[in-house]
Amino acid sequence: MPRHIVFTPKAAKPPSTYSQAVKAAGLIFVSGTAPTDPATGAIKGATIQEQTRQCLVNIQAILEEAGSSLDKIVSVTVVLADEDDFAGMNEEWLKWFPANPPARQGAKLPARIPGLKISIAAIAEA
Repeated sequence: MPRHIVFTPKAAKPPSTYSQAVKAAGLIFVSGTAPTDPATGAIKGATIQEQTRQCLVNIQAILEEAGSSLDKIVSVTVVLADEDDFAGMNEEWLKWFPANPPARQGAKLPARIPGLKISIAAIAEA
């Protein structure tokens, strides 16, 4: 199966150094996705819950463009700017994945970007 670059204008456009996602080997690899409003390019949401929601809205749009969906996610990496936001992120997360959630790991953002609280990367079945 050849590698296919995935792009949708329904999610924020990434920098030229990486793709929104790559579909290969029966999987979709979604790059770290910020809570960016695709219409404005600005970070959307002041709270961790709002930013988590926007990340997942963006990931959902990317996966749908690739012919997949959130329920086919097998693994995610959640990167937080502040570990104190974990509980708030998890509160919103449970609304999206109330049962049979994907595997998940966490990390801390290595650099501060003003206003950015979270980034989420995902791997899903195609």
